[in-house]
Amino acid sequence: MYVCLCHGVTDTDIRRLVRIEGVSTMRELRQELGVASQCGKCGRCAKEVLREAVNEARDEQALCPGLAAA
Repeated sequence: MYVCLCHGVTDTDIRRLVRIEGVSTMRELRQELGVASQCGKCGRCAKEVLREAVNEARDEQALCPGLAAA
């Protein structure tokens, strides 16, 4: 699903960035993808997707600690 139409950012883009780059704040997300930096309408949705993705990443690390080292 598209989260930010201005920059063409999807929820998958956000989740991938959290998982691979360790992004965990809106500031980092804005710097990396430009989310909520133009019209701002996507801010609330982007924040929710970011929160979910960070929680999922933490849960994965708790279940499989060896993944963080891989």
